[in-house]
Amino acid sequence: MAQHSFDEVLTRFREIPFSEDFDIIVAIADGGVIPAGILNQRLKVRLEVLRINLRDSNHRPLYDKPKLLSPIDFDVKGKRVLLVDDRIKSGATINLAKELMHEAAVVKTFAVNGNADYALYNEDCFKFPWIF
Repeated sequence: MAQHSFDEVLTRFREIPFSEDFDIIVAIADGGVIPAGILNQRLKVRLEVLRINLRDSNHRPLYDKPKLLSPIDFDVKGKRVLLVDDRIKSGATINLAKELMHEAAVVKTFAVNGNADYALYNEDCFKFPWIF
Protein backbone atom coordinates (compact mmCIF):
# COMPACT_ATOMS: atom_id res chain seq x y z
CA MET A 1 0.00 0.00 0.00
CA ALA A 2 1.37 3.38 -1.01
CA GLN A 3 2.00 5.75 1.86
CA HIS A 4 2.47 9.45 1.37
CA SER A 5 3.13 11.97 4.10
CA PHE A 6 0.60 14.67 4.84
CA ASP A 7 3.18 17.27 3.73
CA GLU A 8 3.68 15.50 0.39
CA VAL A 9 -0.07 15.31 -0.23
CA LEU A 10 -0.53 18.99 0.73
CA THR A 11 2.23 19.94 -1.70
CA ARG A 12 0.30 18.21 -4.47
CA PHE A 13 -2.87 20.07 -3.42
CA ARG A 14 -0.93 23.35 -3.70
CA GLU A 15 0.69 22.55 -7.04
CA ILE A 16 -2.00 20.80 -9.07
CA PRO A 17 -2.86 23.12 -11.96
CA PHE A 18 -6.51 23.96 -12.55
CA SER A 19 -7.23 25.00 -16.15
CA GLU A 20 -10.56 26.60 -15.26
CA ASP A 21 -12.35 28.51 -12.53
CA PHE A 22 -15.16 27.11 -10.40
CA ASP A 23 -18.16 28.73 -8.73
CA ILE A 24 -18.72 25.97 -6.20
CA ILE A 25 -16.94 22.96 -4.71
CA VAL A 26 -19.21 20.01 -3.92
CA ALA A 27 -17.74 17.50 -1.49
CA ILE A 28 -19.04 13.95 -1.66
CA ALA A 29 -19.45 13.00 2.00
CA ASP A 30 -17.87 11.50 3.84
CA GLY A 31 -14.57 10.94 2.04
CA GLY A 32 -14.54 14.13 0.00
CA VAL A 33 -15.02 16.50 2.94
CA ILE A 34 -11.35 16.85 3.95
CA PRO A 35 -10.04 17.18 0.37
CA ALA A 36 -12.80 19.70 -0.44
CA GLY A 37 -11.92 21.72 2.65
CA ILE A 38 -8.29 21.87 1.57
CA LEU A 39 -9.31 22.92 -1.96
CA ASN A 40 -11.69 25.51 -0.53
CA GLN A 41 -8.74 27.14 1.26
CA ARG A 42 -6.88 27.34 -2.05
CA LEU A 43 -9.67 28.24 -4.48
CA LYS A 44 -11.77 30.45 -2.16
CA VAL A 45 -15.15 29.40 -3.57
CA ARG A 46 -18.34 28.23 -1.90
CA LEU A 47 -18.30 24.69 -0.49
CA GLU A 48 -21.33 22.41 -0.23
CA VAL A 49 -21.72 18.78 0.80
CA LEU A 50 -23.49 16.04 -1.15
CA ARG A 51 -24.29 13.00 1.00
CA ILE A 52 -23.86 9.91 -1.18
CA ASN A 53 -22.66 6.55 0.05
CA LEU A 54 -21.83 3.19 -1.45
CA ARG A 55 -19.11 1.65 0.74
CA ASP A 56 -18.38 1.16 4.43
CA SER A 57 -15.15 2.25 6.15
CA ASN A 58 -13.46 -0.97 4.94
CA HIS A 59 -14.46 -0.17 1.33
CA ARG A 60 -17.01 -2.98 1.12
CA PRO A 61 -20.23 -2.12 -0.72
CA LEU A 62 -23.15 -1.30 1.57
CA TYR A 63 -25.69 -1.11 -1.26
CA ASP A 64 -26.11 -2.44 -4.80
CA LYS A 65 -25.54 1.07 -6.10
CA PRO A 66 -24.69 4.45 -4.55
CA LYS A 67 -27.47 6.16 -2.61
CA LEU A 68 -28.27 9.81 -2.03
CA LEU A 69 -28.60 9.94 1.77
CA SER A 70 -30.08 13.42 2.19
CA PRO A 71 -31.76 15.96 -0.08
CA ILE A 72 -29.66 18.45 -2.01
CA ASP A 73 -30.15 21.84 -0.38
CA PHE A 74 -28.04 23.99 -2.68
CA ASP A 75 -28.39 25.22 -6.28
CA VAL A 76 -25.90 24.45 -9.06
CA LYS A 77 -27.95 25.68 -12.01
CA GLY A 78 -25.62 27.41 -14.47
CA LYS A 79 -22.64 27.06 -12.12
CA ARG A 80 -19.16 25.63 -12.73
CA VAL A 81 -18.90 22.75 -10.24
CA LEU A 82 -15.86 20.89 -8.93
CA LEU A 83 -17.03 17.53 -7.50
CA VAL A 84 -14.57 16.28 -4.88
CA ASP A 85 -14.11 12.79 -3.48
CA ASP A 86 -11.22 11.08 -1.73
CA ARG A 87 -10.99 8.20 -4.17
CA ILE A 88 -12.67 7.19 -7.38
CA LYS A 89 -12.60 3.43 -7.63
CA SER A 90 -15.48 2.07 -9.71
CA GLY A 91 -16.81 5.50 -10.68
CA ALA A 92 -20.33 4.65 -9.49
CA THR A 93 -20.50 7.32 -6.78
CA ILE A 94 -18.98 10.11 -8.86
CA ASN A 95 -21.26 9.22 -11.80
CA LEU A 96 -24.34 9.51 -9.59
CA ALA A 97 -23.06 12.85 -8.30
CA LYS A 98 -22.54 14.09 -11.86
CA GLU A 99 -26.10 13.06 -12.76
CA LEU A 100 -27.40 14.97 -9.74
CA MET A 101 -25.50 18.07 -10.92
CA HIS A 102 -27.17 17.99 -14.39
CA GLU A 103 -28.26 21.64 -14.19
CA ALA A 104 -24.70 22.87 -13.74
CA ALA A 105 -22.97 24.60 -16.66
CA VAL A 106 -19.78 22.57 -16.12
CA VAL A 107 -18.99 19.62 -13.85
CA LYS A 108 -15.40 18.53 -13.31
CA THR A 109 -14.14 15.88 -10.92
CA PHE A 110 -11.33 15.86 -8.38
CA ALA A 111 -9.97 12.87 -6.48
CA VAL A 112 -7.03 12.51 -4.15
CA ASN A 113 -6.60 9.06 -5.68
CA GLY A 114 -8.21 7.69 -8.81
CA ASN A 115 -9.31 8.54 -12.31
CA ALA A 116 -10.69 12.09 -12.34
CA ASP A 117 -10.41 15.31 -14.34
CA TYR A 118 -8.02 16.43 -11.59
CA ALA A 119 -6.26 13.79 -9.46
CA LEU A 120 -3.31 13.95 -7.09
CA TYR A 121 -2.53 10.23 -7.48
CA ASN A 122 -3.78 7.22 -9.43
CA GLU A 123 -2.55 4.22 -7.47
CA ASP A 124 -4.10 0.82 -6.77
CA CYS A 125 -3.76 1.07 -3.02
CA PHE A 126 -3.50 4.35 -1.16
CA LYS A 127 -3.57 5.23 2.54
CA PHE A 128 -4.81 8.74 3.22
CA PRO A 129 -2.53 10.51 5.72
CA TRP A 130 -5.52 11.99 7.59
CA ILE A 131 -7.08 8.56 8.33
CA PHE A 132 -6.00 7.11 11.66
